[in-house]
Amino acid sequence: MDWYVYERGSSPIRRVTRKRGFWSKRFWLIILAALVIMGLLWGAFALWNINRAATTNPMNQADAGIILGMSMWGDEPSPGLQERLDYGLKLYQAGKFSHIIVTGGLDQADLQYTEAQGMRNYLVKQGVPDSAIYMENKATSTYENLLFSKEIMNREGLSTAIIITHTYHGRRAQEIADELGYNNPELGLTDSQVLSMARHKTREVLAYTKWKLQQLFL
Repeated sequence: MDWYVYERGSSPIRRVTRKRGFWSKRFWLIILAALVIMGLLWGAFALWNINRAATTNPMNQADAGIILGMSMWGDEPSPGLQERLDYGLKLYQAGKFSHIIVTGGLDQADLQYTEAQGMRNYLVKQGVPDSAIYMENKATSTYENLLFSKEIMNREGLSTAIIITHTYHGRRAQEIADELGYNNPELGLTDSQVLSMARHKTREVLAYTKWKLQQLFL
């Protein structure tokens, strides 16, 4: 009888092991649920913060307008990049700055022009003197856009800037400029009529999250 209970019954060791397994799984499920909730809350906060970005008002006259790069379509600026260029051109023609910095490196190895070169060509066609344009051809990120543009400003004796980009991109650009020590950087932001905001704001939430992690740990 004792032998049968030992073989077929549930031993105390097995019961303890099963209980530990149950609590271990429950613990990790709680951790996973907490991480998901925290991620959703952070995403909502980041999106709210991104949506708060606005053009500086009133906008003061600055030494330079920095137009942040975006993808090229062959030898021409993409429609989204044209929106930034047209808005920067509008501010330039309104006398908000006398110099323009166009910033952005090579999108693909087989392209003829960097983003900055394509932007410069577009602006010259619109009547901006070539002498008023500084090109920054190396940047591959928003951080590098603003870092290398600041180097141009330091070299050329330009002390103030208006950063020109799309509205969804403005918050991160502003924070990076502040981190890099820009002198009261202003924003010139334009809404897009050609870009998918669902796609670009989702990507911006991820990019903004990466930026905040870099700030925290680096």
